[in-house]
Amino acid sequence: LFYSFFKSLVGKDVVVELKNDLICGTLHSVDQYLNIKLTDISVTDPEKYPHMLQLSVKNCFIRGSVVRYVQLPADEVDTQLLQDAARKEAMQQKQ
Repeated sequence: LFYSFFKSLVGKDVVVELKNDLICGTLHSVDQYLNIKLTDISVTDPEKYPHMLQLSVKNCFIRGSVVRYVQLPADEVDTQLLQDAARKEAMQQKQ
């Protein structure tokens, strides 16, 4: 359910909340383990991570196990699609 949803958001700007920081960027790819690749990244606390400010760091790979939340643009979320998928999954679990 979540994998297919995140695949529909490729190319959109997202904010990934990690266990220790926030990273903003454009979603480039995601896999079934919710590992995330971001492009055009920035961090919310540049003093804490000065190495991320260098021009050489534009892309990053984030392991799914360190992701706490993914903040999505509200206008990009198709709530009807999510509700339908959740209902289908609940129906399959009941059978």
